[in-house]
Amino acid sequence: MYPASTGLLVSFCNVRVESAAAELRLDDDLIVHGDNAEALGCLPDGVFDLIYLDPPFNTGRAQKRHTLTTSASADGDRVGFGGRRYETTLLQSLAYDDEFADYLSFLAPRLARLRELLAPHGTLYFHIDYREAHYCKLLLDELFGRDAFLNEIIWAYDYGAKPRRRWPAKHDTILAYVKTPGAHYFDADAVDREPYMAPGLVTPEKAARGKRPTDVWFHTIVPTNGSEKTGYPSQKPEGVVRRLVQASSKPGGWCLDPFAGSGTLGAVCAQLGRRFVLIDLSPVAVEVMRERLSGARSGTV
Repeated sequence: MYPASTGLLVSFCNVRVESAAAELRLDDDLIVHGDNAEALGCLPDGVFDLIYLDPPFNTGRAQKRHTLTTSASADGDRVGFGGRRYETTLLQSLAYDDEFADYLSFLAPRLARLRELLAPHGTLYFHIDYREAHYCKLLLDELFGRDAFLNEIIWAYDYGAKPRRRWPAKHDTILAYVKTPGAHYFDADAVDREPYMAPGLVTPEKAARGKRPTDVWFHTIVPTNGSEKTGYPSQKPEGVVRRLVQASSKPGGWCLDPFAGSGTLGAVCAQLGRRFVLIDLSPVAVEVMRERLSGARSGTV
């Protein structure tokens, strides 16, 4: 059904990296390098249990992340605990332009194609921040139908600047839409439980078991010194994406991220026994994903 690939760039384990111009074959897990507008047209319709996208947020400013290494040095440029001096070296600086003249026009054709790629029981999760969430919901209502709206998930965190002249913005929004209203796959029992906020108000048995997450999630960002950290801009924590994959995809099912960045969806899918397709235009992103996922199936993600 799917012809052999013509755009193979590199192969390792059972994760392939291909060009967006290739005829994409769904056998191995895929990392696709190129414009997702092109790559999405090369994928077969109706096969993805779950599509997760975390597009640029249209904040109107460049997003930057710097990776530093430090070493002890008497003449170092930084002073640490106890007056010890350290020398720092910039290993990598990553940046992308987070501004589009017409953000919705950029998103609309991609979202329309993503709907075609969803399986009849599939769900799309659209991750966006507060600046654009209301506009994007209206667009998704138009493309999917208002009856296809499943949830608005609020991911709350406590990190970053705390302005004193307004309420600090400490959440992202994840909009969930289904391909077929009433026929979507959702396994609430597969989702990891979380502690009760007031465990003394429930029985000891319930407190020990924990509760199912609601549509408001309190979860830290990726720790700067955590094992997940890749240094890639806008990286999202595995714990947030894991809940989506657990609930809305079947074991062995295919999942897709057209703005894959650091490859968090792929890392989660590898841990949970799902298949994945990750697409990104940035060669840096592709390299980050390649390094992160090359040992995925051997349990080293």
